[in-house]
Amino acid sequence: MIKYADSVEKCTPESLKGFFVGWPNPPSPEKYVELLESSDEIVLAIDDDTGKVVGFVTAISDGVLSAYIPLLEVLPEYQKQGIGRELMRRMLEKLDGLYMVDIICDKRVRPFYEKFGMKASCGMCIRRFGKQAGI
Repeated sequence: MIKYADSVEKCTPESLKGFFVGWPNPPSPEKYVELLESSDEIVLAIDDDTGKVVGFVTAISDGVLSAYIPLLEVLPEYQKQGIGRELMRRMLEKLDGLYMVDIICDKRVRPFYEKFGMKASCGMCIRRFGKQAGI
């Protein structure tokens, strides 16, 4: 059974392995704990049987007008079970009332976000791979 939490209180680097599949230079589990702790909002999906974090979503927000959702991840073996959908539902509930909630995503996952009423938009970004990214 999957339970959901909005605190990193019991997260350890050991409980956070296996994410960022396919990333050219994924963050270490230690950096992963740091990014969860530094986010304004988080929702975690936790396997109640193992205590392992199996999914998460993060948001950075000014708390007044806008928020950005930089990360939504579900471990490959837990995908296609509605966990990502529930993580997004809970995060959007937390961000309800803000004028804008932005996500930058690959074209292949746009249909997923469209189910939440999101629309395709233009955006700009910088991606720093390697040591200069601090990950």
